[in-house]
Amino acid sequence: MSESLDRFAPAERLVHRLVAILMGICLVTAVILYNGSIMMAVGHRHLVETVHVWSGLALPVPMIAGALSAAYRSDVRRLNRFTPADWRWLRSRSRRDGAIRVGKFNAGQKVNSWLVAGSTGVLLGTGVVMYWTGLVRLSWRSGATFVHDWSALGLGLLVLGHIAYAVRDPEARRGMRTGRVSSRWARAEHAAWAEELQGGAREVLPPSP
Repeated sequence: MSESLDRFAPAERLVHRLVAILMGICLVTAVILYNGSIMMAVGHRHLVETVHVWSGLALPVPMIAGALSAAYRSDVRRLNRFTPADWRWLRSRSRRDGAIRVGKFNAGQKVNSWLVAGSTGVLLGTGVVMYWTGLVRLSWRSGATFVHDWSALGLGLLVLGHIAYAVRDPEARRGMRTGRVSSRWARAEHAAWAEELQGGAREVLPPSP
């Protein structure tokens, strides 16, 4: 049996699960609220709207609370840094063949995390303006509605893409489910990180701006 390596700490896995649950609730209730036929079938519009709003307000909470974990903070720093290998990975058409030594997260995962975090912030801000109507004038609320709807659509597509990639990689799912992955998978998909864990050179990250 292949040796396994620690990939995610319990706090990181908990944050991921809570964000996934809240995100799923937000997206499902958004579809119900946006589509009149589905809304008529489901009914209870006020309840659906309330669940949507408070799930959205709660969405950033696990992301922020995760900062209490040193492992979570370390991975946020990794996600926030692009290395020369990341740029090569993005430009390469054969990025999955293992020729480019990838750290703990590849460039696609980093970009995905930025888009999710940014979209969450945009949706939170516009959602507050839409729900508490007395905060700003009508023209601002109309603009907020437009931005909120299109940002939600973009985020929904991003989440579907994330799920599609996860379905195709059972070992990555295992890492998020149990916290451990096989060393064989790590060497194939994240060679620089595997070497770091096994006593080799650390992944080189650019300095903070």
